[in-house]
Amino acid sequence: MDPTASIAPNAAVAEGAVIGPGCRIGPFCSLGPEVVLEADVELVSHVVVDGATRISAGTKVLSFAAIGTPPQDLKYKNEPTRCEVGPKCLIREGVTIHRASVGGGGVTRVGAGCMLMAQAHVAHDCILGDGVILANNVMLGGHVQVGDGAFIGGGAAVHQTVRIGRLAMVSGLAGVTNDIPPFGYVFGLPARLVGFNKIGLLRRGASRDQLRTLRLANNLLFRDPGEFAAKVDQAATRWPDEALVQEVIGFVRDMTRRRQLVRPGRMAAPELGGVDEENGEGA
Repeated sequence: MDPTASIAPNAAVAEGAVIGPGCRIGPFCSLGPEVVLEADVELVSHVVVDGATRISAGTKVLSFAAIGTPPQDLKYKNEPTRCEVGPKCLIREGVTIHRASVGGGGVTRVGAGCMLMAQAHVAHDCILGDGVILANNVMLGGHVQVGDGAFIGGGAAVHQTVRIGRLAMVSGLAGVTNDIPPFGYVFGLPARLVGFNKIGLLRRGASRDQLRTLRLANNLLFRDPGEFAAKVDQAATRWPDEALVQEVIGFVRDMTRRRQLVRPGRMAAPELGGVDEENGEGA
């Protein structure tokens, strides 16, 4: 343990745990022998960190969170798997992040700068990119992948093996059973694609011209009639130098995806959380 770390006298830190400089471990926290806390990690109180789990520098974990505990998988027999939480994350009250199973890549990973709000659940083998936000009571099934900057609204449930693209936005209480392309906005139960995250893109430097092109491409791919594969080829040929469009096409063409794409649906009413592509309502 680094001498600059602070550990409450009633915390339980197993021999072998690595505690970095400036860490603060509050009352009634429990750390297993394979846990590694990098510099300036704070566990406020009643936090359980178990298994081969690394929490990176500057992350703060609030009360009653459990990180690195075994997966809820009946096939798991305590095989060596890992859990990683990136730097400068905020893990709120009651969040659960399970370590991986043997049926995945061996690691559950939360990227840098993520915010997981109260009672969110990240199941075994999930991979979250940087800057992901999970609102209260979000449930991610096993093997879910979430791209950088994606936002998942409160109470949403995401089925196992689903992929959610970069800067996608999921409405609260949505039921996500199929893959969501980058920048897509989905709404409802079952979730349907109703727009794209215009405001999120603007906040990250996308130009108005890029957004207009992306809207045209989305309309072609997800709203216009015709055979889908032919529309994908048409979009790829029509906008070869448009990075946002090509990112969507690359996601669609990725043959390693295990689920179908989310189906398009009608635009939700603004008061129900829909995205107005003309007026720019969204995350």
